Amino acid sequence: MEMIIGGAFQGKSAYAEKKYPDKVWISGASASEEELLKADGIIGFHEYIRREMKAGKDISGLAGILIKKNPQVILVSDEVGYGVVPVDAFDRAYREAVGRICTELASYSSCVVRVVCGIGTVIKDD
Repeated sequence: MEMIIGGAFQGKSAYAEKKYPDKVWISGASASEEELLKADGIIGFHEYIRREMKAGKDISGLAGILIKKNPQVILVSDEVGYGVVPVDAFDRAYREAVGRICTELASYSSCVVRVVCGIGTVIKDD
């Protein structure tokens, strides 16, 4: 597993697609669980979490399932934990869920890259 993370609109998707041109990318905003567990790469992984939470689904075991069923996936996700804490309870819960899930996935990942202004900086390389 590898992760590419960074703020919104920082060029993560373009970076991922350029670094891994042979991968088939799916969108986290529209992917089914089945697609998630078989994908080469997922762009907007945080949007999958948001959609599942909006549907009232329990996503607490998502990281473990992904690690077990699709350990070779490349995940591209926004870092949503920076800035002002949201007033809305759902947005706070979503922000925390993304942080916890991505932290667990990053600890398992062989490589984690943070992208800022389209430039990737390796922050983990096992």
